Amino acid sequence: MKVCVVGVGAIGGTLGYNLARAGCELSGVARGATLEALRRDGLRFTDGGPVGAVPIRASENPADLGEQDLVVVAVKAPALAFVAPRLSPLLGPNTIVMPAMNGVPWWFFQGFGGELAGTRLKSIDPEGAIASAIPPASVMGCVVHMGASCPEPGLVTSLKLRTLIIGEPSGLSTARLATIAGLLGTAGFEVRVSGSIQNDIWYKLWGNMTMNPLSALTGATMDRILGDSLVEAFCRQIMTEARDVGAKIGCVIEQSVEDRLRISRTLGAFKTSMLQDVEAGKPLELDALVTAVAEIGDLVGLETPAIDILLGLVRLKARTLDLYPEERS
Repeated sequence: MKVCVVGVGAIGGTLGYNLARAGCELSGVARGATLEALRRDGLRFTDGGPVGAVPIRASENPADLGEQDLVVVAVKAPALAFVAPRLSPLLGPNTIVMPAMNGVPWWFFQGFGGELAGTRLKSIDPEGAIASAIPPASVMGCVVHMGASCPEPGLVTSLKLRTLIIGEPSGLSTARLATIAGLLGTAGFEVRVSGSIQNDIWYKLWGNMTMNPLSALTGATMDRILGDSLVEAFCRQIMTEARDVGAKIGCVIEQSVEDRLRISRTLGAFKTSMLQDVEAGKPLELDALVTAVAEIGDLVGLETPAIDILLGLVRLKARTLDLYPEERS
């Protein structure tokens, strides 16, 4: 199988390396120092043992790589509107596009959502450029649960526990879903096939949309955020609102807020990805994690005052650091 990774960072690199080890023909869209490292040394990887490497055909121009069987999109959400229109040379009539990204995706209401089915979220794809560039039928949903980092260009470090939840946006069980699940299992991932991938996306979002922005705003690690009683109470308000919004669209979360926070506490002095982006001066994934939830709340007629406060504060913080566009409101 021909697999192309778009965004060969921590998550994309982990997926690409292990798929190559499973026998896939690997290519990657990259630029700058990452492109140079991939061309010079291949894609390097370690999960605590010796550093291994696999060959990868890397280019900044997708047209150099040709039509693929599977395209893994692992860029940060703010980059997708720029990246998506450039992917057409990779896409054939049977190509599967599997985004491995955080937050609410542009295809979220594709074949899902009751009265909201087919709704395009303005916070995610304001001009429809992403949906126009990536055929809806090509999309395979994916939720990533793994710890990985990219300490230098072209080198990925990952924890051994790597879980992927995949599913068709329609919720149907299809032959291509079974094929991708088998491939990822052969590559060493713990794979769960979902009959409602949107529900799995919402569950992961439920924790990320609170801790990530609060850490970006305060500069604090997880333990300090949850160690402050007033901030913890604010977290509870946000999570309660997000759970209510999810229930309105069919993404029901049975877990209590307290149980979810108990899981977060076990991470200790954990530095979220959004805080790492602030420190690195990278654009924040604020729209996919927070703005989209506020927009969906408005669409279903639910007020979300705590989410709105969080969004306003973190958006202002990001704008003062030039990490979020001024023109978005």
